[in-house]
Amino acid sequence: MSLNDLKLSVWADNITPSPTLAVTARAKALKAAGKDICGFGAGEPDFDTPDFIKEACLKALREGQTKYIPAAGLLQLREALAEKYRTENGIEDLKAENIVVNPGGKYSCHLAINAVCGPGDEVLIAAPYWVSYPEMAKLVGAEPKFISAKDSAGFKVTPEQLDAAITERTRLFILNSPSNPTGAVYNRQELEGIMEVILRRNIFLMSDEIYEYLLYDDVTHHSPAGFSKEAAAHTITVSGFSKTFSMTGWRLGTLVARPEIAKAVSSIQSHTTSNATTFAQFGALAAMQNKELATREVNNMLEAFDRRRLFMLERLGAIPGISCQRAQGAFYLFPNISAFNLASNDFSARLLEEEMVAVVPGIAFGDDDCVRLSYATSDDVIEKGLDRLNNFCQRLA
Repeated sequence: MSLNDLKLSVWADNITPSPTLAVTARAKALKAAGKDICGFGAGEPDFDTPDFIKEACLKALREGQTKYIPAAGLLQLREALAEKYRTENGIEDLKAENIVVNPGGKYSCHLAINAVCGPGDEVLIAAPYWVSYPEMAKLVGAEPKFISAKDSAGFKVTPEQLDAAITERTRLFILNSPSNPTGAVYNRQELEGIMEVILRRNIFLMSDEIYEYLLYDDVTHHSPAGFSKEAAAHTITVSGFSKTFSMTGWRLGTLVARPEIAKAVSSIQSHTTSNATTFAQFGALAAMQNKELATREVNNMLEAFDRRRLFMLERLGAIPGISCQRAQGAFYLFPNISAFNLASNDFSARLLEEEMVAVVPGIAFGDDDCVRLSYATSDDVIEKGLDRLNNFCQRLA
């Protein structure tokens, strides 16, 4: 047998690389080559992790907290998370056994899908969607199926759309609010309508709430699992520390579910990664235990994000041919560029080549009419990048 006869697995053949990471890598490579790049691809805050969190991690290292702990995570952290979800999110009767700490919010999503889906199942995904959801479904042999919500509908799926999409093979619906890439935030009435369908049709909901603290215009975050005990039993809530506390490189995610699902997730994790990094969890614990300090740090980031959001919305709205929904969460805008009659890949490639501005094509998120811009970058980059985008669009017009 030759090396050519040794094939990749079906799972590996079906998976495509992350487009968002690819854009960021391309922009960094061009910058390293001396190009003046304005990068709008980043999916992480441009702030450092707060010092008090870093100090707690360093203290844990000095005290020898470098060994294995239970796969589900540090008990004190899981207890603190259970209290947070009871008091802030309204999810009743939570205990540490409902919580699993994972190596990143991305892995939390993968574990949730892995725990309840398998070959032959359908996974419904609200589109536009975060790029990794469909690939995660494929990794367990399930089939991703999309429910489209255009900008004219505020990028929100309706209960009627969900109900019509469910089949006998449907196992899970994935919803992200606040949304990456659109910044859309579902209100309570909208989520209650979706949960009514989830319960009536007896499927699971994976509620990705990684951006729950990044909200603007006085909107409120709502956790579907907090609506009732029945809702909690049908919901897997995933989140993490990456976006809220600018801890992307720490790789700490969270998962909240009924005990048998949490136990299954912990078992899968025990055979794949063991536990999330031990000493990093002490940093996360500090974030949970120092509420006043943590809130101040988050508010400082929010103030900068909101200023940038409003500036970008105003500038994008002044560019002929571009329209943009008013995002109310996360740190992304998802403007519509369809008036230029270019596919989002072509628009993005030409923008990078001609103006050295990096954006993510909307097709990566399931909407070829749009591109994604992150405002988790400096004010200077935003102002210069939007000037270049305006020049580019004027040439296309």
